[in-house]
Amino acid sequence: MFRFFEGLVDPYQAYPRSDTPPRRLWPFLKEYVRPFRKVFAATAVLSVIAAALDVALIWYVGRLVDLLTQGSPAQVWADYGIEIVSVGLFVLIVRPALIVTNVALLHNTILPNFGTMIRFRAHDHVMRQPVGWFEGDFAGRIANRVMQTPPAAGDAVFQTFDAVAFASVTVVGSAVMLAGADPRLLLPMLIWFALYLALVRWTLRRAGPAAKASSDARSAVTGRVVDAYTNIHSVKLFAHHGLEMRHATEAIEHARATFQKEMRIITRMDLALTVLNGFLIVSVTGWAVLLWYQGAASVGTVAAATALVLRLNNMTYWIMWATTSLVQALGVVQEGMETITQPIGLVDAPGARPLRLTEGEVRIEGVSHHYGRGTGGLRDVTLTLRPGERVGLVGRSGAGKSTLVKLMLRFYDCEAGRILIDGQDIAQVTQDSLRREIGMVQQDSSLLHRSVRENILYGRPDATEDQMIAAARRAEAHEFILTLEDPEGRRGYDAHVGERGVKLSGGQRQRIGLARVILKDAPILILDEATSALDSEVEAAIQDALYGVMEGKTVIAIAHRLSTIAAMDRIVVLEDGAVAEDGSHAELLAQGGLYARFWARQSGGFIGTEDAA
Repeated sequence: MFRFFEGLVDPYQAYPRSDTPPRRLWPFLKEYVRPFRKVFAATAVLSVIAAALDVALIWYVGRLVDLLTQGSPAQVWADYGIEIVSVGLFVLIVRPALIVTNVALLHNTILPNFGTMIRFRAHDHVMRQPVGWFEGDFAGRIANRVMQTPPAAGDAVFQTFDAVAFASVTVVGSAVMLAGADPRLLLPMLIWFALYLALVRWTLRRAGPAAKASSDARSAVTGRVVDAYTNIHSVKLFAHHGLEMRHATEAIEHARATFQKEMRIITRMDLALTVLNGFLIVSVTGWAVLLWYQGAASVGTVAAATALVLRLNNMTYWIMWATTSLVQALGVVQEGMETITQPIGLVDAPGARPLRLTEGEVRIEGVSHHYGRGTGGLRDVTLTLRPGERVGLVGRSGAGKSTLVKLMLRFYDCEAGRILIDGQDIAQVTQDSLRREIGMVQQDSSLLHRSVRENILYGRPDATEDQMIAAARRAEAHEFILTLEDPEGRRGYDAHVGERGVKLSGGQRQRIGLARVILKDAPILILDEATSALDSEVEAAIQDALYGVMEGKTVIAIAHRLSTIAAMDRIVVLEDGAVAEDGSHAELLAQGGLYARFWARQSGGFIGTEDAA
């Protein structure tokens, strides 16, 4: 039975992706509701039936009281025995079947799959955002919103069916039943209902914004806490436990204050509701007793009316909490939407085709990029890398080296100019095909919190075990990998490396990152301080491996340690975002310009950061 209901909707079904998802709440939810339309309709119908049955049972209790007062037990049984047994069988067999179906649709079909669908699609959308989008926010806050929005949306759906629909039918059914017993009994209920709706309106108008503010504050706490955990080495190194606690406490206190405001609304609502329900119980029950005293109502009517208002008394607290929870859940969803509905800032051009790499020529034509600030970055850079050419890229920090690499990978779009690979504008090809043809070893090789094997195979998932090990050997990583063991007892290539590879030394991370790129074997290779974290002996061994890897590839190598790029075919010097010098190592030394001064002033093979004039 469970598998049947759990399989009614596939949360991973294909769906039309949108680079600009709806930013308003109801259009946003509508996209996710569409696969559940039939299930929602069936759940709504069953919720109405369940509520109607509960009201009908209260009505029948009143009828049963009246029947029992009409004669002797034998006479009552003779006249109404079949009816009483039939109702009993209905309550034992039919009612449970209807309610179980309703509960199964809600708990086994909707709740697990609806939240899963939102989380899956939200993560997919966020993963398609460009690198610059992630650089502008806390990873913890992004993750928190992706994680908290689905359960909040599921809770909203649950409250809609389990409380709002059920309660609406119960109130209407109660009104009908009281009017049928005596129309005068309806008057106090109508007065109560009008006041109750006013209280609900007052609560919702305040609870929604309060819930959103509280959710925003919690996300801010998560962002600050995760930021401290992610940078725990810096926190410990600078002995800033107190500073980080003050930084976090400020956000925690703001979260407490916003939550206090939210709870004050709830307390006021609860007090008002208690008074209202007291009025309902006294007025309806008292009036029913008065009508009985006057001979205008039966004992069964008094019993049914009393049972009904007591049920409404209990249910109104549940309805108010459910309605408030609904609004709070929708507030959390709206807060999450601030992240998961942001338009994709960098998309493939309409009709973009895969990059067709034939030779590996890279042409940079009049490229300027300042990250929207008007300063910094690159200005009017023109450069050609011939197929198979190895080019070193040097310059002071901030000269534009990393910007050039990011533009080549299309992490950003050029603000002016263009970059072509084998004559194809990279802005007109698909991003995935572009990046598949480029391998990159970064200064800080960030590893996934997975096994060493998975990290190396990230370069080429379909590679064989032998090919993976061969790549590790070329990166001088195989020997130390065999000695690894994680806290779970996994060893060697099965050992997990920790978040961002924190369980490994900088040199070990860099060698695994290098093995990953070697395995990828892309025709264009970018080396960004590829050996900076290695000791001299290992660096010398890896340099030989790198030159082997570079064979036949178009290479850009960024380095501050000039000795590592002196043997490149060409060296390009960037200064203030522009190409200042271009030539071989020997030619640039002969010119006596920037590169020559860098070479002369380098300390231990590094470019000096002070002014070279």
